[in-house]
Amino acid sequence: MRVLQIIDSLEIGGAEKMAVNYANALAKRIDFSGLVATRAEGNLKSHLDASVSYLFLNKKATVDFGAIYRLKKYCKEHKVEFLHPHSSSYFTAVLLKLLHPKIKIIWHDHNGLSEFISSQKSIALKMASFFFKGIIVVNYKLKAWAEKELNCKKVIYLPNFTAIDSVVIAETFLKGTAGKRILCLANLRDQKNHFFLLEVAEKLQESHPDWTFHLVGKDFEDEYSAKVRTQIQNKNLKDNVFIYGSKNDVKNIINQSDIAILTSKSEGLPIALIEYGLCKKAVVSTKVGEIPLIIKDSKNGYIVNAEDTQLFYQKLLNYIVNEDLRIQMGTALYHTVIENNSEEGVIAHYLKWTSSL
Repeated sequence: MRVLQIIDSLEIGGAEKMAVNYANALAKRIDFSGLVATRAEGNLKSHLDASVSYLFLNKKATVDFGAIYRLKKYCKEHKVEFLHPHSSSYFTAVLLKLLHPKIKIIWHDHNGLSEFISSQKSIALKMASFFFKGIIVVNYKLKAWAEKELNCKKVIYLPNFTAIDSVVIAETFLKGTAGKRILCLANLRDQKNHFFLLEVAEKLQESHPDWTFHLVGKDFEDEYSAKVRTQIQNKNLKDNVFIYGSKNDVKNIINQSDIAILTSKSEGLPIALIEYGLCKKAVVSTKVGEIPLIIKDSKNGYIVNAEDTQLFYQKLLNYIVNEDLRIQMGTALYHTVIENNSEEGVIAHYLKWTSSL
C-alpha cells in the first residue's frame, strides 16, 4: 500500500499532528508513506520520521496549477495509491484527482464544527465528496452528519492517537509558581472557548490567587485573540493567565503543569487530551465531542457541561486541595489512553478499512 498524507501546514494543531502521526505510523507498516504540506511548513516538520517521504508544495493560491502539477509528478514518481487529505486540504486532493483520476481520496474530517460550516463551504465540500473513496471522522456526530450530507457512504470513525516526542529540546519555561500551574493546550480560536477559561480564572483568582493558567497554542493574532487579551486586562488577570503561542516541546510543557484543562464548546477528539493522559495529568474538561468516551467523570478525570463555569471551578478546587487525587486521576487517565488510543489499534483498523476500499 502506498499512502500520501496532505495537510495545509505543519504549524502545531490537532489536524496537523494527526497528519504527522499517520505518516510516521504508516512508514513502519506499508510500502510507501509520504506527507505533503501545501501552503506552509512549521514546527511539526521536525517530528516527521526520516522514513517518511516529504514534499513542500509552497502553494500560492487556492487554485495553483503549478503546485498541482508538481504534486501529480510526485505522486506518479512514488506510485501513490491513496491520498489522505486532512480537513480543508481535500480541495488540493480533488484538483489532483481531476488530473490523475486513478488515485483514491480518503478525506479525514477533524473539525468538530463541520456540522455548522457555512452554506458556501458546505456546497464546496458536498461537491468534492463525489470524488472521495472514503471518509474518516473523529466523532460519531460527524459520522452521522457525513453519512447524511455528503456524497460518499463509506464513512468510518477512528479515534485520534498520538505519541509525545521526548527528544525535543526543552525550550519553554512556564511562569508562575511550580506546583500551582494549570495548563490549556489549545489554539486561540473560537471553538476552544478561552472566554470560559477566563471566567474560571476570575473565580480562582479570588480563592487561590497563587494558582496560574498557561495557554499554549497557535495565536492567529486575529479578532478572537485580541478579545482574549483584552479580557485578561479587563479582568485584571495579567498575573494569573499567560499566553505562550505555539510551542514544540509539548511534553516539557505538560510536565511543568499540575492540572490540565480543556474548555472547548465543540470538539472531535482533541489530541491535547491524549497528550495529557500520556503524561498522567489530572484533567478537567467540558463535556463535548468524543471527550466523554475518554473521560469517565470522577473516575479518570472530570467533565462538566460547556456552560457551567461554577462547576468547572469547583472541580479544579478538588484537585487543588488534594494532590493525591491528582495523582490518582492522572494515572487512571493514562491507562485509559493506552488501552483505547494506541497507535497499534487505530492503524490496524485503518489499514483493514483502506484495503477494502
